[in-house]
Amino acid sequence: MEKITQRKDFDAVMSAGVMANTVHFALHANTNTAVTSFRIGAVVPKRWAKRAVTRNSIKRQIYNMAQSHQHIRSNLDVVIRLRKAFATSEYISATSAKLKSTVRFELAQLLNVVSTPP
Repeated sequence: MEKITQRKDFDAVMSAGVMANTVHFALHANTNTAVTSFRIGAVVPKRWAKRAVTRNSIKRQIYNMAQSHQHIRSNLDVVIRLRKAFATSEYISATSAKLKSTVRFELAQLLNVVSTPP
């Protein structure tokens, strides 16, 4: 697994359209023949996650879940984008167990879409 770092790579994947949605996230995927491994990028806008600690926590979880997810297709570029804010009344702390479990549950749903059967 590699991280997508270049803007042109993010733009290429995002222009391919949304492959799957959850309540808070959207998954964009695009086949890339120039690379031989799975690449992932995370987009967590300040608009939807005001505090830096929240944005960083969500990004860490995206990368950790992708790394621990086993059967992701190679030659695939994936961008996971936060598309809706988490309600601060329900998720009081940026690093609460409730927020982390919700994020992990939604990420597992998205990553199952791009996984190959074992």
